[in-house]
Amino acid sequence: MILALLLDLANIAGGFLLAIVLLRRLPRVGDDLARFAERAAPFGWIVGIVALAVGVAYLLMHLLAGPRVFHFEIVGIGVGLALLWDRLTGRRGPDQPSPAADGPTGRALLLAVFGIVAIIVGLQGLFTPD
Repeated sequence: MILALLLDLANIAGGFLLAIVLLRRLPRVGDDLARFAERAAPFGWIVGIVALAVGVAYLLMHLLAGPRVFHFEIVGIGVGLALLWDRLTGRRGPDQPSPAADGPTGRALLLAVFGIVAIIVGLQGLFTPD
């Protein structure tokens, strides 16, 4: 039960860190969310480790003992890999677009949309019985 809560919270927090490129464009709240994300970003690697570790643990449990693989752990592994990408490969992830740009494109947009999906999956996991 605690592991499921950790996975859901890691999906929500990691999804927020990935989706901030899109969320900062929201009227009235985007600037506040961007400031919060800038303060939380240095701790993103901790969220990535938790999401990756718990996602892999649940994936192994569900592969070996059943009943089946759920999307919660797949999204958790994806969030963990996305947040830890620069530490795992030694390369930087996609750069943030400048404020003058129309919006994120390419890999940054793909990660931002995946972040929105991770937030939704994390919220769904909070309300789904174990």
